[in-house]
Formats: sequence, C-alpha cells, structure tokens
Amino acid sequence: MDKKDILVNHNDLQHFVTTLLEKTGLSPEDAAFFAQSLVDINLWGIDSHGVLRLPIYIKRLRTDACNPRPNIKTVKSAITLEVFDGDNGPGQIVGRAAMERAIELAKTYNVGIVEAFHSNHFGAAATYSRMAVAKGMLGVAMTNVVQNMVAPGGSKSIIGNNPFSVAVPTYGDFPFVLDISFSAVSGGKLLLASKKGEKIPRDWGTDKFGRPTDDPDEAFNGFLLPVGAYKGLGLAYVVEILTGVLSGGVFLDAMKGMYKYPDDPSLTSHMMMAVNISAIMDPGELGNRMTEFTQKIHTSPMWDNQQEMLIPGELEYRSMQARKANGIPLPQNLYEELVSLATELGVPVTLSKM
Repeated sequence: MDKKDILVNHNDLQHFVTTLLEKTGLSPEDAAFFAQSLVDINLWGIDSHGVLRLPIYIKRLRTDACNPRPNIKTVKSAITLEVFDGDNGPGQIVGRAAMERAIELAKTYNVGIVEAFHSNHFGAAATYSRMAVAKGMLGVAMTNVVQNMVAPGGSKSIIGNNPFSVAVPTYGDFPFVLDISFSAVSGGKLLLASKKGEKIPRDWGTDKFGRPTDDPDEAFNGFLLPVGAYKGLGLAYVVEILTGVLSGGVFLDAMKGMYKYPDDPSLTSHMMMAVNISAIMDPGELGNRMTEFTQKIHTSPMWDNQQEMLIPGELEYRSMQARKANGIPLPQNLYEELVSLATELGVPVTLSKM
C-alpha cells in the first residue's frame, strides 16, 4: 500500500457507490450490482478496474452518453445462441443480463452463448465468468474495447486489448479464474500509475507516435503494447471477431473510448458463455480432479524458494480476505475525487477510514 493511500471499509464503500449510482438514474437493483462489481474488483486487488473508474461512469450516465435504464432485448435467437441489443446501457448491466441468460440456456441445453452489442465498458471480465461458477458452471466472458493497442513497430492503434476471462469451479476455497487482456498491461494500470505519480516500464506502452515511453500519461494518450508481441495481437483479433463482428455490432475504429469521447456511446460488444459441466461430470468428481490439478501446480518446483506457484484466482482470493479485514486502499486524490463527486450529487460521505 502506498503511504498516501486511504483505507476504507468495503461495506461502506459499496453502500456509498450504490447511493452515487442511484443518483444517476439507475434502479436500486442495478445500482447495487454495479457497485458490488466495482468493489469486488478492488477486493480482488485489481484497483485499475474498480472504483477508480466510477467518476467517468457517473459522468457518462449523467450526460446520457450511457443509458441508465436500458431496455435490453433479444434480437436474434437460435436455440443455445442469442443476441442482445443492450440499448446503450452500462456494460455492467448489459453484461449481467447476457450472462444470466447464458446460464438459463445452459440449464436447458448444457451450453448457452449470448452475444450483446450496443453496450459500454463492463469493468472486469471475471465479474461475469464468476457468475457462471456461482451456479456450478464454467463461465467465459469477453468484450471488445476501443482501439488502444499498437502492433509491434506500428505507429497507430489497430485493435483493442480486448479482455477475456474463463472461470471454473474447484469446490475449494476459491474458483480457478483467469482474467486477462491482451496488452502487456491494462489502460487502468496506466491511470493508477498516473494517480500515484509513478513511472512505468517501457514495454507497457508507447507515446502517440508509437515510441516506447515510461510516462503513464504519454502512454495513456498513446498506445498499449500487446503481450507476447504478435501472439497477443492475434488473440485480440480473435476476441474482436467473437464480440463485435459476430454480434452484429461495431468493431475496430467504429468504437468510441469513454475517456476520449465521454459524451458519446461506446458501442461496445460482449460475448458470454456458460457450460453446464455436470452434464459430463459429477461435481464431486470435478472437485477431486481440480484439487489434483491445483496440487500439481502448487508443488511444481521454483528456482527461488521464496516464491510460490499459484493458480489463477488465488491472488485475488488472498487479496479479498486481506482487504475485507484491513480495508480497501484508495489513492488520496481518488478519495478526494469521490468526496467531491458526492458533494456535487448531494450524497453523504459514509466512508469509514481504517
């Protein structure tokens, strides 16, 4: 934790964020889910995608760049596959509706896939893959985002870093949850570094001319670099096809980023998939096999005995336990921004410092 961070209680933060979101016109149910999704992300230790994003979300909701009361509807249906029009709703609300429907389809057909277009930034992909795990299913979630990543050697962004998550029940303390984007880091990591006044590694991003930089603001106004060079670039292309292209939504340069175009709809697309694993394997057997799987990972030797071999989802579980006990750290300037936002909206500041 940075010395300038302020620790706040997670329950207080969730209540506070819910109240702020209700003031923008969201229904109490939608505001509560939206707030929980953001606070959960902070509890998982992914501060780049949690309440750090709340000010821009609220700004867009207040200016009708994002519709707080979307009429989400099915526009195409083919047994286990459906397509939703998100009616320019918040990505969190459209994403939840799409995954809930994918789960319903999987209960009947064992696999459910829902494409959604005309949506907005949805936070962390793991929010939705974990929804399937909560029902004993395997979950997959992905989204396209505005072009923010440059091909190695390129001088103009060509594709979004396009987040992707897979979650699998383990029937242990925590599920297996992979949640990644295909850039070396997310744009939120650049925002967080900027908030903290820190430099960044030069392989994270480039300036607006495609030249590597250690300045997070230059990189945020420039381009991200793909993880694994052309491998990460190719996987980002795949997600773009599975979301924007196949949903019938927009893709590549037709999208609008919420920071550069705060008053315009983002036109984001998502894909959600739920798989009813119990159709092919008893939950008890899956639990035993996932236990064996994780044990083999954990016991794999490392050259540095001070390090641990972990599985995806484990760090997030540990972070959640620690932050529930000790509080969520917020950079001081973010805390002050939230307090100012509350004053503007007439919301009492109910954040207990720990």
